[in-house]
Amino acid sequence: MAIPRLPPLNALRAFEAAARHLSVKGAAQELCVTPGAVSQMIKSLEQHLGVALFLRVNRGIQLTDAGRGFLPPVRNAFRQILAASARIALPPESRVLTVSTTAFFASAWLIPRLHDFHARHPEIDLQIVTSNALATFGRGGADIAIRHGLGHYAGLQSEHLLTVEVVPVASAALAAKLGMPADARELLRWPRVHDEARNGWQLWLAAQGVEDADTPRGPAFDDGGLLLQAVLAGQGAGLLPAAMVQDEVAAGRLVRLAGNAWLEEFGYYLVWPGRVGLQEKARVFRDWLLGSGLGAPA
Repeated sequence: MAIPRLPPLNALRAFEAAARHLSVKGAAQELCVTPGAVSQMIKSLEQHLGVALFLRVNRGIQLTDAGRGFLPPVRNAFRQILAASARIALPPESRVLTVSTTAFFASAWLIPRLHDFHARHPEIDLQIVTSNALATFGRGGADIAIRHGLGHYAGLQSEHLLTVEVVPVASAALAAKLGMPADARELLRWPRVHDEARNGWQLWLAAQGVEDADTPRGPAFDDGGLLLQAVLAGQGAGLLPAAMVQDEVAAGRLVRLAGNAWLEEFGYYLVWPGRVGLQEKARVFRDWLLGSGLGAPA
């Protein structure tokens, strides 16, 4: 015995909408198609079933006896599909992944690559929150964070994402006043501004062979943009990502005091609550970051 073929789903939707409105035009408006398309779908359904479902009367339509008998099970089937979909579908809030990061990382690295993430994972809606402080995780906070530093955060897990080129720079006025340093050691006599952890300069100087750097003095900033403004204002030499200062150097407002360097420990890290572990949507984002070529400077 041959198994009956199911009617086309679109034709069933057109039938149910037309039966509910008793209007082809009303069904067309609901389904965002033309009245002609609704009429064609109803006609194909009638041909599939071999019976007429509507009577055309004056300028409207009425259900036939067959149509009235067919409508309740069709409507019930759609209700069951809706109920089943609601049971398994992710609630809207679970599709949102809140990522806390710095404004510089978001603008320079993340935003130019977001189209690729959305194309690969349309089921996840990213919410990017820029903040200088380490994120608050959990209810009402971030799901995951991206921060610049050494990756050591009490009570949190972290994973290295990328290392960026950093370069020591100073304002043109300060460089003219103090004279260009002949080597890295001469920068020990310069006023310097620091990252919040005050370890960037020591790492850079050690990479240049200066192991006996003094204890960092001078102002420190928890945001790269503020540190850049302090350098531009002549507060001291600063160690900043090369991509962040390239326009200022090209315009002559900043001067490179030495060449670029890669400080492997001093980079961007993915951070999340250690007690919880990564949620599935956060794991998807992490895997995308690590596989997206993020390590190439923008």
